[in-house]
Amino acid sequence: MAEKMRSFNLSDELNRPVICQKCGGILVYTGLGEFKCEECGSSEFDDYGKVRSYLEKHRGANVGEISSETGVSHKSIRQMLKENRFEVIDNKAGYLRCEVCGVDIKSGRRCRKCEESYHRNVEQQARNERKREFTVYGENPHGDKGTKRFTREE
Repeated sequence: MAEKMRSFNLSDELNRPVICQKCGGILVYTGLGEFKCEECGSSEFDDYGKVRSYLEKHRGANVGEISSETGVSHKSIRQMLKENRFEVIDNKAGYLRCEVCGVDIKSGRRCRKCEESYHRNVEQQARNERKREFTVYGENPHGDKGTKRFTREE
């Protein structure tokens, strides 16, 4: 049973709280990294909520400051940046680089140019796949032109 609970536990990647620290009640997600207790109404935050709250009060803080003040690891903060949850400010360039061309970026995995190129390629592949699935009347998908697809046995 404990193993099943562990796999259901929402605290996997962002340390999402499940049980209220004050009363032991169930915490319900209310948005932006905040969880409220069904029993006592107290609020708790996951890693994203902690970082977001800290950045609202301390604009321009660097990753080291955020990590030491919130207890959230550098790795988790970097992952949040890659997921576009927030951006690095201008004077802190160089913390993230485009995974394709290596240029400095503020958030995400790719720069704007590489992101556009990636999406163009995905769209082209989808178009090619649709063309391949489309067949002309009397032609089956295997290219057997004019052959019967079914034979009636009497």
